[in-house]
Amino acid sequence: MLPTLAEILGEPIPAYFTFLLIGFAFATWLAARLAKKDGLDPNTFIDLGLFSVILGVLGARLLHVLVDGYFWDYVHLCTDPAQVAWEITVAQCERAEGIWDASREVCQPSRRDCFAWAAFWRGGLTYYGGLIAASAFGIWFLKREGVPIYRGMDIAAISISLGLVFGRLGCFLGGCCFGTHTEQAFGVTFPPFSPASESQWRAGLLRAPHLPSLPVHPTQLYEAFGCLAITGFLLCWLRPKKRFDGQVMLAFIGLYAVLRFTLEFWRADERGEFLGLSTSQLLAIPALVLVATLWRRWHRE
Repeated sequence: MLPTLAEILGEPIPAYFTFLLIGFAFATWLAARLAKKDGLDPNTFIDLGLFSVILGVLGARLLHVLVDGYFWDYVHLCTDPAQVAWEITVAQCERAEGIWDASREVCQPSRRDCFAWAAFWRGGLTYYGGLIAASAFGIWFLKREGVPIYRGMDIAAISISLGLVFGRLGCFLGGCCFGTHTEQAFGVTFPPFSPASESQWRAGLLRAPHLPSLPVHPTQLYEAFGCLAITGFLLCWLRPKKRFDGQVMLAFIGLYAVLRFTLEFWRADERGEFLGLSTSQLLAIPALVLVATLWRRWHRE
């Protein structure tokens, strides 16, 4: 775990967002190369990448605010901060500039903040929100630029999959998105006061939060390796053999939905839940239905 990679002029450089930027750079580079091979303008995909990363972060943040269980907290932060009590870790409380109440083991805001919902750098992004927002913008942008939509989507799918690899590596260094306790040899231990350590302390698995966490599933690495495998499959096998434009994008959505739905059973961090399923699992179901519907339709066109 290495949440801060370095400091520049006294300002910390967070590992998570550093890896997001690295992933964005590689994804954009790959999209431009694939576009050139397909006889399309690579500059169009560079512009698409720049705008999509902004829309993606905005969409991921908004979905977090709306569905991850913190909506009324953000409302009360502006109207009545005394009603807010976050069940987060001490480290997260410090990043949010809150006050830790040791007696209740909760974090309370130190001041009124009507723009806390927008502070994505403090943590709190839901991937599917970013995918939906960036995809909606991408379709509009490709139409405006005169790029065949389905061909452009196929290029974007491979780039998105590659970007996810770096995003999850950033999660691993940041300590978020950790897994459930395991005694298997591949389990990893996070340091004292990490999100995993403090979550286990609150669950009664540790005597104190200053102890290292019990070994947990490295779900961040599971997803990173899974997305790397998806990227390789899409790029090296499916793309050269695809039977219709749009097939690569549909395959990416379907494969990622299955991967994410499965990995959520080994996730132990707080991320919203309904009917025993996490937000990502609930969204994966209609995603698979959409893939099955469009696959038949687009294949016939």
